Amino acid sequence: MKATTPDVAASPTGLTHKQILTILGGLLAGVLLAALDQTIVATSIRTIADDLGNLSGQAWATTAYLITSTITTPLYGKLSDIYGRRPLFLAAISIFVLGSIASGFATSMDQLAVFRGVQGVGAGGLMSLALAILADIVSPRERARYQGYFLAVFGTSSVLGPIVGGFFAGANSIFGITGWRWVFLINVPIGIIALVVVMKVLHIPHTRRNHRIDWYGAAALVIGMVPLLLVAEEGNKWGWTSVATLSMIALGIAGIAAFVVIEMKMGDDALIPTRLFKNGSFSLALVINLAIGLAMFGALACLPLYLQLVKGATPTESGLWLLPLMLGLMGGSLGSGIATSKTGRYKIFPLAGTAILVGAFALILTLTPTTPFPMLALMFFLVGLGLGLNMQTMVMAVQNVVPARDIGVATSSATFFRGTGGTIGTAVFLSLLFNGLPENVATKVAAASKTPEFQAALAASGETPAEYGAKLANLGNDSQFLNTLDPTLAQPIKDGFVQSTHIVYILAGCVAVLAFLLVLKMKEVPLRTKSALQERQEEEAASAAEAAAGAVALGGELAMDNSDAVAESDRVRAGSVGVMTKLDKNEL
Repeated sequence: MKATTPDVAASPTGLTHKQILTILGGLLAGVLLAALDQTIVATSIRTIADDLGNLSGQAWATTAYLITSTITTPLYGKLSDIYGRRPLFLAAISIFVLGSIASGFATSMDQLAVFRGVQGVGAGGLMSLALAILADIVSPRERARYQGYFLAVFGTSSVLGPIVGGFFAGANSIFGITGWRWVFLINVPIGIIALVVVMKVLHIPHTRRNHRIDWYGAAALVIGMVPLLLVAEEGNKWGWTSVATLSMIALGIAGIAAFVVIEMKMGDDALIPTRLFKNGSFSLALVINLAIGLAMFGALACLPLYLQLVKGATPTESGLWLLPLMLGLMGGSLGSGIATSKTGRYKIFPLAGTAILVGAFALILTLTPTTPFPMLALMFFLVGLGLGLNMQTMVMAVQNVVPARDIGVATSSATFFRGTGGTIGTAVFLSLLFNGLPENVATKVAAASKTPEFQAALAASGETPAEYGAKLANLGNDSQFLNTLDPTLAQPIKDGFVQSTHIVYILAGCVAVLAFLLVLKMKEVPLRTKSALQERQEEEAASAAEAAAGAVALGGELAMDNSDAVAESDRVRAGSVGVMTKLDKNEL
């Protein structure tokens, strides 16, 4: 008998490694859409806003995408548990592509914001459904090594995105279409490839469950999350104690409270069934995901700013400078996945990851405007390594402690909590950074202005102190002048910026410490050896067998009841015959 080689060994679902990789290709194409879009747009948004004539409106194009992608994530998870992953994943890709086409032909920033919102509706299902589909076909123990490919896509897109975005934004025209419009139109061929691959290879058996759709819960989630996300994005502009901010916070809290009440009443039909939170491991893992999102996205938002404002790197160059971070991210993810697959142990990786993050953030506090690249590379690598050891492992931990029928909800919940933490972290940390920036820069400039070198450089520049001061006052809106400013005049500004980042990394380090303590409390539940699909099939088979046994038992009872009735009928008939006989014999 021919031996089965490891590369074609079947998984518990009967799929070979090659078949899994084929399906994974379609999933990764969908994930690439969401991952690449974010980095490309971030690089080119200023050029887009200038061309559409509304620079101040650029934030809404980002905010609209962020809001819709965040709030639709739980809905995708629940609907995919009911109707199956494949149709929902295809719908997510299709919606994203349609939003991309519309965005590519937008004629105003208002239109672009709306179309980016449509993109976000599709993006909300791309990552969470891809992870849920992987959970369907691969057991938790084997899943770890495959999930590393998802982070590899994110890492690659983080490097390629700024380069591609910079190329499109800098091109006047490509094939007769304005260059920046290809930032969105590039999604179309990628999306078509993803659709074709998914339709061809992704055929996962699914038994539809009859459930009510939790529309009231979805509406309450929208009412709760949209105001809070708006505050996170715009609170710094509105003012944290303004009427608009406080009103939005009050509305958001009311919406979240209503969501919780509705979910409790909806039971198993809820978007996120509250019974899942009775599982301490599930609840704790979600909180850890939230903390990781806070630390990760909050800190990562500042690193490109440091490279561009302090080091003078272009957006494209900053993407290349962050390559060590992506290498750490991919190395941590793939390494932990392979080790988990071999040993079945996983708690050690988020423990090590959060500890590394604490150390990395402490090391970043030593940053100066003149920190050499080798030291920067080490700092960035450690941040990436810490994140890589955490991200996929915590998603797997959530999936491992819920029933197979709730894999979609569990996966989308983990993604939702991490994304929400990232949104809040980015907004709050950047607000703290720019709130402290004017005072820190003013202090550094005041000290430097007393030196003969600074006074000589200012005189040589031809600018008056008032003109120099006006540039400083507008630093939060326009930092381009730093690229051409005399190094002596620019130095105190850069020193002030670096000092302003300290509060960000101190808080990020505190969040990482909290995450480390939470991971310590997390129970390492043995990884299941069956895929979610196999477990669901076994559950359905057990339910069918139980129902069949019940039917047999019921049939036996009916048969016994029927035999008793026949016997009684025979007794009555015999009695009647006896009576008639006696009547004939006049014995009565």
